[in-house]
Amino acid sequence: MKTINEQRYSKLGPVVAKALIKRSFDAFYYDEPDEAAEKIISLIPKDHLVSWGGSKTMVDLGIQEKLANLGYSLLDRDKAASAEERQDIMRRALLCDTFLSGTNAVTEDGQLVNIDGFGNRAAAMIYGPKQVIVAAGMNKAAKTYEDAVVRARTIAAPLNMQRFPNLKTPCNETGACADCLVPDTICSYFVTTRFCKPAGRIKVILIGKDLGL
Repeated sequence: MKTINEQRYSKLGPVVAKALIKRSFDAFYYDEPDEAAEKIISLIPKDHLVSWGGSKTMVDLGIQEKLANLGYSLLDRDKAASAEERQDIMRRALLCDTFLSGTNAVTEDGQLVNIDGFGNRAAAMIYGPKQVIVAAGMNKAAKTYEDAVVRARTIAAPLNMQRFPNLKTPCNETGACADCLVPDTICSYFVTTRFCKPAGRIKVILIGKDLGL
């Protein structure tokens, strides 16, 4: 049985998908993560070189593991033997065939809002890879653009920072955004994707669950 949240998501998800399509994204809504994962895999040609940003949603869906088991060619920065090799893989990912990503927020009128530390995820979404596939739980949905920015800054960023306990930021100590300018900040680049060009390059998979951060 669906929770109250999931009942709402099943109604709102198709509305948000329709709004994304109006902005030239390809967009799909699925109630269940397994259905969403199957769709994501189906969108990736077998000969594509695949890489990704730091998307917990894609990890939650098991996409990287599924692709590895299916024999896809992957650029995985976590397999790097050194910091230098990791940076090299991140640069090479900007010219991969399919780039996988999450999003910090998606507005009900079909815009993606993201905050990035080094800019590699945001850069790949904007230009470079042949296609970008974005997976987003419906907990990422925000009523307005302003609400999406607030979510990205005060929820997503502090939550993401908890994954890096060695980094010294105010939100890692207090859990609250302090609009900081410390060297370890992960809030370096604020990017809004309000329209997809060329049409269909960015494909957004909405899922009627709380997924990611």
